[in-house]
Amino acid sequence: MVTKSQLGKLGLFDAKVPRYTSYPTAPHFGRDVGSDRFASWIGAIAPGSRISLYVHVPFCRRLCWFCACRTQGTQTDKPVAAYLETLKTELRLLAKHLPEGVKLSRLHWGGGTPTLLSPQMMEDLAGAIQEVAPFADGTEFSVEIDPNEIDAARLDALARAGMTRASIGVQDFDPDIQATIGRMQSYDITRDAVEEIRARGVASLNADILYGLPHQSRAKITESVQKLLSLNPDRVALYGYAHVPWMAKRQQMIPSDALPTPAERLDLFDTARRLFLWDHYEEIGIDHFATKDDGLSIARKTGRLRRNFQGYTDDTAEVLIGVGASSISRFPQGYAQNAPATGAHTAAIREGRFSTTRGHVFTSEDLMRGRMIEQLMCEFRIDAAEIRSRFGVSAPALSSMLERINRDFDGLLRIDPEGLSIPQEARPLTRMVARNLDAYELDKAGHSSAI
Repeated sequence: MVTKSQLGKLGLFDAKVPRYTSYPTAPHFGRDVGSDRFASWIGAIAPGSRISLYVHVPFCRRLCWFCACRTQGTQTDKPVAAYLETLKTELRLLAKHLPEGVKLSRLHWGGGTPTLLSPQMMEDLAGAIQEVAPFADGTEFSVEIDPNEIDAARLDALARAGMTRASIGVQDFDPDIQATIGRMQSYDITRDAVEEIRARGVASLNADILYGLPHQSRAKITESVQKLLSLNPDRVALYGYAHVPWMAKRQQMIPSDALPTPAERLDLFDTARRLFLWDHYEEIGIDHFATKDDGLSIARKTGRLRRNFQGYTDDTAEVLIGVGASSISRFPQGYAQNAPATGAHTAAIREGRFSTTRGHVFTSEDLMRGRMIEQLMCEFRIDAAEIRSRFGVSAPALSSMLERINRDFDGLLRIDPEGLSIPQEARPLTRMVARNLDAYELDKAGHSSAI
């Protein structure tokens, strides 16, 4: 049995490590990937392939203090309309480079707040996307929905566009916590939004909830989780709040002395986790929960669970293309990121070129270590047979690597002929174990708490 004291001695409560939604992580992207290389990677996609598309809308009516995403506030539609024109131009540019017959297996609108688009804007964007690549059979089209920024007309537009999954951010239902993080969103508003979404035939619902927020206690997170469970989401992301005010200046509005300690964060996570499990949700990776019939649960059971910039996914497409300012694309060859600032992004698109400003070209070692990290994050194990056969690693070399990792964690991990695995009670250490496989330098100031 691994105790909280043992976890503390191994550094869980002091470590700051990446979330490993990519490998290498975004801070290690460099300037060796630009618009020309990005275009060549698009052209190298096999004709007739299925790809994923992410569309970023970096605008919000209000800026929540807890959020570290790259967004900007606006009270008018003027900058949103101008940005939409840029997106449509970017999509036409993408269409010129895509090989024939490419279809979409996944489409996600994120932000920011995509639902601040007017119904007409939504229809324009959906139409522009369909002109680039049509939906494949069974395409999943998900949209991040702010219950404070949605109405019947916009939901109707999304339903007509083919939305199949809605994603709602809850954070916490406690009004005092909401006031402290600058995100007022009542349970009633959230429930009404969910009912309106389902009334339009959108059967799949995601929800995000945070632990580690200021003034959060076991009693408060228990009440918030129980309210969330009453909405019957198909999957839930239980994210740890990342307090990084040196990166996200708006977080300076949140009093640091009101935040729970790392040990208290672990208790908050365990409290929420138990509630989801008691309600018959299945545990997915380090921080997701899903009903047994949800795609994530099926993917976990069949070995198809993957990890990307949105967290866990059952999407097996080899290519994810990000559209919009700051969006990140993933290809078999590497990562490519668009210019973060909307002005720089727009200027590039108007000049008839992609705005790609940074990225990373994979080495063979990147691919091997990235797959091992993904296995840990998805399955809590490293499959030695797959790593040896897929990457040509010798059995002695791999065994030596896994033994070294186990020694670094005082032998709490399990080593056997099949590879390495993390027992249930040691799983809070997963991101730290993954960090042990990371060959890149780690700037502690740039990452969040390990728990």
